[in-house]
Amino acid sequence: MEDGALVLFSGGQDSTTCLAWALERFPHVETLGFDYGQRHVVELECRAHLRAALTALDATWARRLGPDHTVDLAALGAISETALTRDSAIAFEANGLPNTFVPGRNLVFLTFAAALAYRRGLRHIVGGMCETDYSGYPDCRDDTIKALQVALNLGMERRFVLHTPLMWIDKAQTWALAQETGGKPLVDLIVEGTHTCYLGERGTRHDWGYGCGTCPACTLRAQGFSRFCETEDGDAASAP
Repeated sequence: MEDGALVLFSGGQDSTTCLAWALERFPHVETLGFDYGQRHVVELECRAHLRAALTALDATWARRLGPDHTVDLAALGAISETALTRDSAIAFEANGLPNTFVPGRNLVFLTFAAALAYRRGLRHIVGGMCETDYSGYPDCRDDTIKALQVALNLGMERRFVLHTPLMWIDKAQTWALAQETGGKPLVDLIVEGTHTCYLGERGTRHDWGYGCGTCPACTLRAQGFSRFCETEDGDAASAP
């Protein structure tokens, strides 16, 4: 499975788009989720349904999708005083970063992913990190991911490749990537089945999916969906 991939799969919009992206490109794809005491742990409950629904969308994807793995990282949540791991209001800290930033989260995620990929014989690791539409998290930056790839390869004597297909695109383009990869059925699945809201709210259904509608994650998702729909409508209107 040297050409196989491991996708960091949370159950959110970005990771679901990345999973579909990987299923289009790699002959064998496995998924990995983390439980770190996040307030929106409901996202983990979406994962099994999303995996099953993706296999129903495309027979090739069904053949390529391999096992799912979950890792308990409760210790990360225990040492993190953040609005993602505590019942506190979302705000900006004195250093300019939002208090939803979980220090070291992506570094830990990718290190555990590489350790699992080492055992499973997988070379490619796919994550939904993005430097275009993000909240200023330093561990989402391209420089961070490239530096970590070097460190992982040195430390494990492997040639892992860290893929971040969303790194240079905004949320509207992420919706467009889903459309390009799996058509309207994939977009509909992401709207209905994924979870992004930081507060874990799934009671209210919006055009773009479920969420509180006001937290930073919901705002980004909603604005991106609106721009995506406007582009789609414009393309349809200009078609001969």
